[in-house]
Parts: sequence; C-alpha cells; structure tokens
Amino acid sequence: MKRPILVATIGYIIGIIMGLYLKKSIVLFYIPIIAIYLIRKKFLRKKTKKRKFKLISTKRYFRYIKLVLKKNTVICIIIFSILSNTIVILQNYKYETLYQDGENIVGEGIVVSNEKEKEYNKIYKIKVLKANNSKQYKNTYLYLKINKKSTNIIEYGDKIFFEGTFIEPDSQRNEGGFNYKEYLKTLKIYGNIKTNKIEVIEKNKINPIFSFTNKVSLKIKQKINLIIGEKQGAVLKGILLGDSSQIEENMHESFKISSISHILAVSGMHVSYIILAIELVFKSKIGKTKTRIFTSLFLIFYMAITNFSPSVVRAGIMGILVIGSKLFNRKNDTATSVAISLLFILFYNPFLIMNLGLQFSYIGTIGILLFRKNIFDFLRNIKIRNRKWKYKINRRIILLSAKIKEILSITTSVQIAILPIMLFHSNILGTYFLLTNLLVSIIIGPILILGGIIIIFSFISVSMAKNVSFLIEFLLGLLIKISDLSKLAFSKVYVATPKMWMIILYYVTIFIINYSYILYYSKKLTITQIRARNLIALAKYKIFQNKKKFLKLVVILLSLILIIQITSKKLEIHFIDVGQGDSTLILTPQNKTILIDGGGSTSKEFDVGKSTLLPYILDKGYTKIDYIFISHLDQDHVGGILYLLQEIKVKHIIIGKQFEETENLQKLKEIVKEKKISVIAVEEGDKVRIEKNLYFDILWPNTKEEIKENAINNNATVCKLNYKSFSMLFTGDIEKESEKVLTAKYKETEALKSTVLKVAHHGSKTSSTEEFLKFVNPKIAIIGVGKNNLFGHPNDEVIERLKKLAICILRTDKDGEITITVNKNGKFFAKTNY
Repeated sequence: MKRPILVATIGYIIGIIMGLYLKKSIVLFYIPIIAIYLIRKKFLRKKTKKRKFKLISTKRYFRYIKLVLKKNTVICIIIFSILSNTIVILQNYKYETLYQDGENIVGEGIVVSNEKEKEYNKIYKIKVLKANNSKQYKNTYLYLKINKKSTNIIEYGDKIFFEGTFIEPDSQRNEGGFNYKEYLKTLKIYGNIKTNKIEVIEKNKINPIFSFTNKVSLKIKQKINLIIGEKQGAVLKGILLGDSSQIEENMHESFKISSISHILAVSGMHVSYIILAIELVFKSKIGKTKTRIFTSLFLIFYMAITNFSPSVVRAGIMGILVIGSKLFNRKNDTATSVAISLLFILFYNPFLIMNLGLQFSYIGTIGILLFRKNIFDFLRNIKIRNRKWKYKINRRIILLSAKIKEILSITTSVQIAILPIMLFHSNILGTYFLLTNLLVSIIIGPILILGGIIIIFSFISVSMAKNVSFLIEFLLGLLIKISDLSKLAFSKVYVATPKMWMIILYYVTIFIINYSYILYYSKKLTITQIRARNLIALAKYKIFQNKKKFLKLVVILLSLILIIQITSKKLEIHFIDVGQGDSTLILTPQNKTILIDGGGSTSKEFDVGKSTLLPYILDKGYTKIDYIFISHLDQDHVGGILYLLQEIKVKHIIIGKQFEETENLQKLKEIVKEKKISVIAVEEGDKVRIEKNLYFDILWPNTKEEIKENAINNNATVCKLNYKSFSMLFTGDIEKESEKVLTAKYKETEALKSTVLKVAHHGSKTSSTEEFLKFVNPKIAIIGVGKNNLFGHPNDEVIERLKKLAICILRTDKDGEITITVNKNGKFFAKTNY
C-alpha cells in the first residue's frame, strides 16, 4: 500500500466527520457494505468473457477505482475511521454529561493560560484537579470568569481553589450561526465558571518546561512593546508569535479583506526562515548533524511559545520531518508529511478539524501541492511576442519577472484552494488579493528576519534594539498601508454563503480543469492519462454529432429546475435570535426580502449588525434587502440596521413618523442620504403591497394622534402582514396606552385579528393587556428576548395571560431562531432552532 499514513489520515477524517455531523457509529454504515461485498463475492461471481473493446465502459473504468481502493487500503480506512468515530462519539457523550447549566461547582485547578481581559470579566483557562468531590471533572478544562473589579492576582501555573456557577456554552442560536459550544470543543474546554470565590493555594504548579516557554513568550511580547509602537508592535506579535489578540478590530478587518490575514498565523514560511537562520549561524561552527538536531529542538520550543496553535504545529512537524529526512538520508514525501502532522493534531483533539486556522493551513498547503506547478508553467509560457520590447527588457527584469510569477503561482494556488472555505466562513471576497499578496511577499521575509534580530538584541540591550528598530517600523508601517487597500472602492464583495453542493461542485470542477491541463500540456503522459484524453476527445465528438439532442436535453433540465424553483417557493418568516431585541427576516414566494427591525444585545466587543444580522442574511443566500421596516429608533430595534445599511444594498426603508429627534434617527438620515436609499413614510391606513397576495396594513401611528407618554415606544409602527388566510401582527415596543387606542379604533373590525402575534416590548409588563390579546386572538405568540437579560423580560404576568388564553408561546431565549413557513394555501407550521 502506497503512502499508508496518508490513507490512515483520510480514514481518520472520515470517521470524525461522521461522528460530528451524523452523530452515529460508522460501524452501522460499514456493516451492510461489507455484507453486500461478501455475498457478491461468494454467490454472484461470474466467469469473465472476452468482450469487444469499448472506450466508454463502466466496468472497464470501475477497475481504476478498484486499483486505488485496494483491499489493504479499504481495511486501513475502515479501521482508522471506526477509531476516530468512536473517539468523537465518546467525547461528545462526555461533554453532554458535564453540561449542567446553573450547577454550583467547588473545586481546585491549575491555571494554564494567561489572563484575557474582556469588557466585564477577566478570563483564565484552568485544568481541573477535583470538583464537587467527583471524578467527572478531573483533568478537564474550563474557562474561569472573574469580575473585572476583583482584586485577586492570578498567574499562569497557580494552583487555585474556586467556587462558582457552571454556565453551559450556547450552541447555534440561529441556523448557520456561530456555535460557541463547538468552538470550545476545539480548545478542549467544557464550559465557563462564573466565580463567587477564588483563592491561590500554591504558585508554579505547572510543568517547568511549559512555565519556562510561557515566560519566554511573555518576555518577548514585553520587549516588543518597549521597542516598537503599540499599533505596529501588535502586528509584529501576530507575525512572529501568532498572537493577534491586541490588534485593533478595524485592522483585523483590513487584513481579512485584503486577504493577508494568513501572515498573522505562523506558517511554513516562518519555519523556513527559522531553519535557514539557524543553519547560517551554526552550520559552520557545530556541523550539519548537530545543527539539524538543534533546529528540530528549537522548532518544538517555537511551537511551545506560540501555544501549539494548529498552523504552527503543522509547519513545525513538517519542518522537523524535512530535517529528519536529511539526517537519515531519506527522500522527504510532502504528502506524507502533511498527513503525519494532521494525524498528530487530530489524535490530540479530533474537534480541531473545525478550527478555521487548521482548515486554511492544510487546504492551502494541498492547493500548493496540486496547482502551483501547473500555474507556474502557465505563467512562464506567457511570453513577450514583440521583438522590439523583447530585446529592450533587461535581464534583471526578466529574473524579477520569474520571481513574481513564482510568488503569484503560490498565492493563486492557495487562494484557489481556500476560496470556497473562506466564502463559507467570512462571505467576503477581497478583489485585490493578488496585488496585496504580491506586495506582502516582498516585505514579509525582511520583517521576519529583522523581527528575530531585534528580539535577540532586546535580550542583550533594549536601547541597542531600539537603535536598529527604525527599519522594521518602516516595513510594518508599509504592511499596514498595504492592508489599507481594503478601504479603496470595490475592495470587497459580499458573497452569499455557498451551499455544500456548490463547494463540492467547485472542487470537482477545479480538479477537472487542473487534470485537463496536465493531459493537454504535459510532455510525458501515463497510459491512464492517454486513455482519459482519448475519452474526452470521444465525448466531444459524440456531443458534436448529437448537438441538437444535447442542447434539447440541457434546455429541458434547466427548465425543470426553474419550474421547481418557482412552484416550490413558500412564504418564510424567520424571527432571528439577536439577544435582547427584535429582528424578523421575511422571504416571499417571489423571492423578495423584507427585514422588520434589526437590533439586539450590543456591547463594546459585539456589534449585532456585524456579528449576527449581516452573517445571517448572507447565510440565507441574499446579498441585498428589498424592504426594511423600522418600527422605531431604539437601539434594540435599529442597532444592527445602521450597520447593515452601510454594507449591503437596501432598496427601500419603510418608517412611520418619529416623534422625537434621537442620535439613531440622525445617523439613519445621514446613511440614507449618503447611500441614496428610497424612504417610504407610512401612517395609519396605508397599505404596502409587496407582491400578489402579500401586503402589509399599517395600523399605527397616526400623525395627528401622538401619544405623549413614552413617545418613542408608544408611537412605534404597528403593521400586519397578510398572505392568503395567514396574518402576523408586528407591534414594535408599544405599551398599554397604544394597545388601548388600537383596540378602541378597530373594535368593530378584525384588523387586529392575526394568526401570529409578535409580542410587544419583549414581553414587558407595560404591554400585552388581556383586552388587546383577546382582540388579536393569535394562535402563536413570539417573544424576542435575550437569555438571562437584565430587564426580567418576559414578565411572568404576561406569560400567564398568554397561557390563560391558550396561546402557544415561542421565545428566542429558550427556542433560538423561530421559523414560520406558510404554503400557497395559507397553511402554516412553526419550527424552532432548539
């Protein structure tokens, strides 16, 4: 079996994916396959007959699959997939048994991370030694949350006593949203402890090697802070140590849009420079062998001071394997090196397969292995045809051109490989990626070399390091300027989240294009490749012979897909979990998009528009909004909309009269003017028609009947969605004063009567009077409310009133995202994310 470690790694990955997404034992999948194989082999085997040669033959080309998937290969895949699948299922079971939300935990542990400062808390990662006199938490990892005002001084390596409340991490609150629970699994963390009491028992109780590497890492960061400015120092720490925690959010965004954020994760380039630098310094003094051994040990040390992040471990292990192959005079196989490093990482923690850095690192490396040579050959074959220019160009320029082509071939290979994964996670396509990566590739080497020299100098003399730091400051400034290209016009394009079938189709297409290039441009072809080329030629000939039939078939297939898309469309109402706030995305049968409000829980570290609302809309497959209804301008209803308006195209804003001038209203006016967005002013009695059978009745406010008491809330827009026999009432934050006016106005009609009610003011006791609820008479009441919010929403009396009237209650704090689907007959059903 060729490359057994690669085969084992493939099997291991298959098992992990089955365990993560199907959450079933892979053995159940293999049993029927093995049974069918054994039955076929024993009872259905026939004697082979001589057949006439056919180029297009299923049986003929199925043999190639059998050549790849030999018996030993299949057995290896089965063994390793069962192993990893079992590990994932058992670990998932252990996680679930430890999730005891609200449980009081008393125990001891060792601090295994440095302090992370958040808006309200200081956070430490601890390894639990014992808890609640039980072994279930022993050797598990938890995040310890300590109030920022606490005077306790805790350091890496301290043994501590703690008492606090276990907080179960949130899973996906919206479909396709961020899953904090799964993210913590990649860090081997079971949850958070909100501490009531904490004491340091002993100091320096951690492994001395880890203690030393942590001190070195902290010392390097301190030296960088002393020598270089805060802004540039934060970038240098990201480049040298992979620690980008101190880089400003805006700069992080610039690096991401410019497609150069990969330089903030330690990679193979860093390792290459380390190996080169050590060889230059020590090779002539201590010899090749000792230098290579020292380099391997230093790479392990470097992995430790960068906290063993997956991208560092990949690069480090592959570097050590390259050195090892030279030590033992063996040829290094890159594919096997990649497989060994990945298998090592996934043995340590199979959930790391979900780590974004790991995905980018490995898929980018695979892209270089598969595509670099062909792309470089393609670029190299682009030659100057004009003789006049050909002889005028200097030899140095030709050499520089070759170097640029090499850089572009690597950059393009990586981008081709990671593109669908990048779009899936970030939804941003940086349009200047080739230019930014070309510029960065020129200066990143000198930055790494000078950065290393300055750190060495700083341990001798800080003043000496400061004297030579001007050059690296210039280069870091230049790097920041390159990232600022993201601020130019058309520097980024928002892309809807690709579906899994699209990602698979993309990789299949790219593989076919790459393989086709080899078939038609390689000088030496194998017999299999010759047959493949002949098969393509035959297929082209057959299509040309029957082009009319082929075109008819394509037209029929496209027509069927289009008809299915049009006829199967339903009305979808998605009540998004935005924390303490309201936001509803409506997708109409004719594929129009309507957003009603868009605000929620916000803080200095969290923008609901950026972190929840925009990703949610893109994940649903939309990059523009046709209509935005704004009930009123409170932050918990409009905060995310203000961000959204600046990022994607919005055709119309529908808003009622605002009876108070607020900061949010002023911001809205500025954005509308800048983006030239159509504003439709509405009031009581208006009808907003969206499409056939779907319209909104505006029931409030009345510009002549302003309610003075709590004017912003009580004059919020109240509208009713009508579609066939289905209706839904959106009430903003109106209170009992508005409800009283509305019931009086519409008591002789059924204007308020609705199938579904969006409960006013998040279930506050100031709203949802019994009389109003009786007039609406909904089957379902939806409450947009944040988990463990400080306002006590929803109020117990409101919940009791809804229960008394036998109304089904759905709420985002308990149910996550709530979706109501209405078919063409007006029949509906509701589902929740939890």
